[in-house]
Order: sequence, then C-alpha cells, then structure tokens
Amino acid sequence: MPAPIKSPASPTPPRAATLAATAAPNTGATANFFSSGLRQKVDQLMDILWAGGVNNPMDSIEQCSYLLFLRLLTEKDETLARLDKKYTRIFAGAWARYAWGHFVTLTGDNLFNAVRDAVEKLHELPGLTDTGKLLFSRATLKIYDRPTLRAVIQGIHEMDLAAHDGVDFKGDMYEYLLSKLAASGTNGQFRTPRHIIDLIVTLVDPQPGGRICDPACGTAGFLISALQHILRRHTKPADAARGRFDGSLLKPAQWKFLEDQAFTGFDNDANMVKIAILNLYLHQLERAHIEHFNPVTTGFGGVYPGKTFQYILANPPFSGKVQDESILADLNHKLDTRATELLFLKWFIDHLDHGGRAGVIVPNGVLFGSTNAATRLRELLLTECDLQAVLSLPSGVFKPYAGVATAALIFQKSTPTRSVWFYDLTADGFSLDDKRTPIAANDLPDVLAKWPGREEGPNSYRVPIEKIQANDWSLAAGRYKPVTTETVSHDAPADILGEVLKLEAEITQRGNALLAQLKRKK
Repeated sequence: MPAPIKSPASPTPPRAATLAATAAPNTGATANFFSSGLRQKVDQLMDILWAGGVNNPMDSIEQCSYLLFLRLLTEKDETLARLDKKYTRIFAGAWARYAWGHFVTLTGDNLFNAVRDAVEKLHELPGLTDTGKLLFSRATLKIYDRPTLRAVIQGIHEMDLAAHDGVDFKGDMYEYLLSKLAASGTNGQFRTPRHIIDLIVTLVDPQPGGRICDPACGTAGFLISALQHILRRHTKPADAARGRFDGSLLKPAQWKFLEDQAFTGFDNDANMVKIAILNLYLHQLERAHIEHFNPVTTGFGGVYPGKTFQYILANPPFSGKVQDESILADLNHKLDTRATELLFLKWFIDHLDHGGRAGVIVPNGVLFGSTNAATRLRELLLTECDLQAVLSLPSGVFKPYAGVATAALIFQKSTPTRSVWFYDLTADGFSLDDKRTPIAANDLPDVLAKWPGREEGPNSYRVPIEKIQANDWSLAAGRYKPVTTETVSHDAPADILGEVLKLEAEITQRGNALLAQLKRKK
C-alpha cells in the first residue's frame, strides 16, 4: 500500500475524496451494486471454488481476498506510476513477476507456482504497509486444482471494480462475499447483522476527531459503519438530498485524522484479522490500526489500561473461559472471573475516555447473572458510567449463526447513571428463522424516533437507578416492564341469569316439539 499523492492546492485531499466515494453509501448504491453484475461474479467464484475442492467458506473468502488484494495493489501501483514520474514502482525488478497481469497469462503448474510464490512472499514486498504485511503473514495458497485456480484468476480479472458516477462498489462486493460465511467461527464469533451495527453506531453517534475502537473487530463491520456514519453527518444537505454522502463538510485535518488515526481494531482470530484488513482496504481505510491479539489477555500500551478511546463499538465473544494465568491482573481486579463476556465489558469501561461513548452487544446473562463477578460488573457500569439504554434484541437476530438471546448496551463514561431506558425489540425487519427473509415488522425506526427523548411507549420504559440498585443491580428487562391491565366490561348477574333462563326455555320448547313430532310419526 504505497503512500498516496496529495495536492496541497485542493481543499479536500484527493485520497479523502476517494475514501468518501468508496465508504459512503447512497440511496441507489445497493440497487446499483446488484445490477452491476458483481453479485453474480461473486456467486460464480464461490461455486468454482466449491467444485474445485475449497469447501470451507472461510478458506474461499481468504483465497479470494489474497487475489483481490494482488489485483488492486497492482492497479494502484500502475496508477501512481502514471501520475508521478518520480514514483518508485513496487512491482519492479525481481518483484515484477508478482504483478497481477503476469498471472492472467499463465496456466497449469506455471500459474500455480507463480501465485503460490506471490502469496507466500508478498509480506516481504518493499513499500507494503504494516497492515499489508499482516494480511499476507503466513499466507498459503489453498487452491490446488490448476483449472480451478485459473478460473478464479480469470473471474477476478473480469470484475469491473472501477467507480461509476462517483460510486465505488468494491466495498459492497466484499461485504457480499463476507455474507457467504454461513457458520459461526470459534470462541462464539459470528457476523453481526449490518442493520444492527448501523443502529448501534447511530445511537453512539461517533464524531470526527475521536478515536474509535473495536477490540473484537471480526470483519471490521463496526469500524466501516462508523466511517459511513461520520460521512453522512458531514455532507452538504443538497448532496444528501440526492443520496450522495461524501463528507464534504469535513476539514482537511479531519480527513487526515480519519485516514491515519481514527480506527483501531483487534481480534484473536488470524483469519478474521486478514479479512478485516482487506475489508478496510476496500473501503479506503488501509491505514486503520489492526492487530492480531486478544485484548483481555495481552497488554496494550505497555500499562493497563494504556491507550483509551472516545468511542468503543463491539460485539465480543460470548462463550468460553480464559485461562487464569492468561488474564490481565488489572483487568480482573475484584472480578475474579474467566468469562469472556464479563472481561470484555470491563475492558470497555476501562478503555473509554472520560466522556467517551460505547455501544456493545452482550448476552442476556450479563444483565441478570447472579455471580459475584456479574453483579459487581453491573454495579461498576452503573456507578462509573451513565448507562443510557438497554436494547433487548430479538432472539433470532444472529441466525443462522446462533440463537443466543442478546442485548445492546449504550453508555457513556461520565457521571453515574440516574435512570436507564429499556427498549424491547420484537422485530428487526427480518424473519427470526434461519432464512432471515425481509418482513414488514420492524422496531428499529421506532427506536431511533424515541431515542433523543428516551420516550416511553408499548416497547419502551425508563427505570430509576434506585429501583435497579434495590434489585441487586439487575438489568433484566422483565423485572421492570410495566404491567398493563385492561378493563373488561361484564353484564350484570341478573341480566346473565335472565339470558340463561330464556335459552333454557327455548331448548325445552324445541325438545317438546320434537317429541310431539316423533309420536305423530308412530
């Protein structure tokens, strides 16, 4: 990832304009993506890989990621060479044989050997950023069938990845590719639905100039959504009305901060880290700080808590126990727990700046667990932070990955909590079975409408902190949900008795008539 060229005469850096075109969605972006042919190309690639023996979706996505990066890096190298005569090309000399155009002309063993060498050695490429080197760290080629490899190379080569009318579909294409992950990962990891990510990001409302962190970033969905949110909020109204969210109101210094310092992500899964790096790269965030480690077991910043952030957005692992000797001592102080969901929530609290905001997903057990660690952590959350909202998510929101019951917590590290706004989401616009097909029922617009004033309604209510404290700091929504009674109007007993006697008389009369009729027939 070579350094970009910037023009000091331009009020908005050229790379920032590219970042806006790539990262900011517009009203027609989804429709344009589906009509662009890229979806069909992705489907064809996955079918080719499946038939060619690469049956694990994660492996298929990993292999496509390597090849996509090689093509895009080659094209960027060629573009910069055309724009700047002094630019030193990456794919020159001994490295020229790893340029994308070289692979397109090869077949058989020659193709396999060339691609394998490129994938395994690209981390040594001069000029590659640290994140680029991490992407290709310990990389191997897993497409062993030569005709399959050639078909995949040709399929990626034929993709139209250029921007059209200022809209770049590379990010949409990769997001669609990631949707092919049809099984949960290890340690409770699974993809968070994009509309749930966008909801949480909107409620947290990250601003330019703030450091944003996802310490369990997975495919980097929260970080990309945060960028898109910032661009939407800082676009001229006239452009926004046309569905173009380019962040044109951002200042050059704010653009530079977004590109170089704003985004940080960690994950303990090496494959997820590589996917996150390419996802961010395709959204023009190649300088995002992504690292491969588990933050609850690895020291960050030298001392605990080390670096802090203005915004934390996350859906951390829900299951599993960390080994005692691996847990950071300061993190686990007074908690004495090995549960990952509790350790991560403590990490969130500790690593927020004063005034910093967080939006995180937790399993429901965190809300009402009776262990000393869970109770102590809830007390800490409510006394050191302003817990502004507990959103109970539908139980099928993570299907087909998992059916675990979850909630989203929105909080700010500042003054203690005075009251908590609860909202019980019963529908999110999709069916709650494994198919997750679109449906009309959707509570998300109501959440957003009620959020500014924390309004109460059929699904929402506010609970004072005194009541929560009296219930052992429990955040179980069912404990506080108002009981509604419906007045039912009944007839007077005398009227009911009169109706009964009337019916009885009618029955007797009809019975007597029937008996008389039978006697006449005899």
